[in-house]
Amino acid sequence: MTEPVPAPPAARWRYLGVGLTGLVAACAAQNGLPFLTVALRGEGLTLPQISLLVAAPTAGLVCTLLAWGALADRFGERLVLSSGLALAAGALTGAALADGALVTGLWLLLAGAGSASVHAASGRLVLGWFPPEQRGLAMGIRQAGQPIGVGLAGLLLPRLAGDGPGGAFALLASACAVTAVLVGVLVRDPARPPRTPGGPRPASPYRSPVLWRVHAASTLLVVPQFAVAGLAFDWLVVDGGWSVAGAGTLLAASQVGGVAARLGAGTWSDRVGSRLGPLRQVAVAVAVVVGLLAVVAVLTPDVLGPSAAAAAVALAAVATVSPNGVAFTSVAEQAGSAWAGRALGAHNTAQNLAAALTVPLAALLADGGPGYPAAFALGAVAALAAVAVVPGRAAEAPPPPARLPVPASP
Repeated sequence: MTEPVPAPPAARWRYLGVGLTGLVAACAAQNGLPFLTVALRGEGLTLPQISLLVAAPTAGLVCTLLAWGALADRFGERLVLSSGLALAAGALTGAALADGALVTGLWLLLAGAGSASVHAASGRLVLGWFPPEQRGLAMGIRQAGQPIGVGLAGLLLPRLAGDGPGGAFALLASACAVTAVLVGVLVRDPARPPRTPGGPRPASPYRSPVLWRVHAASTLLVVPQFAVAGLAFDWLVVDGGWSVAGAGTLLAASQVGGVAARLGAGTWSDRVGSRLGPLRQVAVAVAVVVGLLAVVAVLTPDVLGPSAAAAAVALAAVATVSPNGVAFTSVAEQAGSAWAGRALGAHNTAQNLAAALTVPLAALLADGGPGYPAAFALGAVAALAAVAVVPGRAAEAPPPPARLPVPASP
């Protein structure tokens, strides 16, 4: 892999901050809809029907991530980020004005398709502007956008949905529109490694099984993340004895721990010089914590009270988001600059396909099957499988060659 050209410190952190803001807005729209389940129940929808709306943005992601990644590899990050967020803003405005579940679901599908650009392109900014010794921390900060976005959604969306979900969708549309403008004004694309005219194209990183296994392990780890994210709010309200506002606030507060977990995992991977070793150990922790949540769900409310339910949910919400930054860093480094957009797009496609399937399946288990404990146990089993799939440390990407000259500050 060719060493990226590092930006001056102030510039690189500014680009990261704007990219993080875009990811916060996108993840609030993509992953914050479970906080509207109670409001949507008030519209006469069942939990399985609601789960289809919740999964609609994720399904939209699956349809476009590879295309956004290829566009980022070809045309750069800024164009892809700003245009995708603008498309998401328009679609969420349509959802806010829609009348009927089917039309709303179609607008949410389009919102997910547009906001997918953030996942495919913002990781390239980290790869392109940060040196390897800072890349794990930088990607951890970037990936903190998901728990921050979910946390803000937990605080705001239930309170805006008292008269229906339209106000919540309008807020999400505004956030995407503002961040689209910020990206267009403040972000600059990193320089690309020069290619010799007539020289060979960079080899595909998919000739090795390593990248395939990182994709597979991360996809398995999505199952516990979305089993918890998709059902924890509803379980706390239905079985745990919590109010709608209280459950939303609890899950929002737990996202602070999720941010710390992602930053800690990224910094840990920088210090030990490995992405795959920490990824495997974090997967073990996810399996244990989500398994504990399944046990608590069996014992609540007959044996354990609201406090135990809250503690188990908060711990699971923190643990299940912690692997993402390390996995994304590994994918970007294994792929190299020429393939990073497509590899990150493929990584997100697999993850979001799993997420789109996990939420409805977990809802069916919870509402019409064995109950919430079975849905959480499904996540614990998937995390155990991920432990076995993560490649060994010997498969780490080789050290990059000498740095290219640093260009003048843009």
